[in-house]
Amino acid sequence: MDSVLQSLRGVCAALPEVSERVSHGEPAWFAGGKKMFVMFADHHHDDRLGFWCAAPPGAQEDLVAADPRRFFRPPYVGHRGWLGVYLDVAVDWDEIGEIVEDAYRMVAAKRLVAELDRRIA
Repeated sequence: MDSVLQSLRGVCAALPEVSERVSHGEPAWFAGGKKMFVMFADHHHDDRLGFWCAAPPGAQEDLVAADPRRFFRPPYVGHRGWLGVYLDVAVDWDEIGEIVEDAYRMVAAKRLVAELDRRIA
C-alpha cells in the first residue's frame, strides 16, 4: 500500500500548487490549497485500495461500464460524477496520470489550469 500511495502522491504533487492534507481520515490533494480533486481510499469501499477523484461529465459512467474491475462509482461523491479507481489491480500509471490531470482540471482555478497547460506545451 505504501508504494501505491507514494506513486499517487507523486502524480498529484506534480501538478501546479497542489497541497496534501488528511480529509475524512485519508490523504487528499487540493488544487490551490482549496478544492479537493483526489482522495486516497483505503477503507471506504469494500476493503479495496483505490482513490476517488473529480471527473469530467460522463467519464464515471463510461469508465465504470467499460471496466468495472478497475473503476467504480464511489460512495458519498459518486452522485456528483466523481470516479473511483481501484489501485489493487494492475495499474497503468500513465493512465492514472491522465485521470488525475482531468480531476485537477475539473476543480482548479483557471490560472492554475493555464499554468499546467504552459508546462505541458
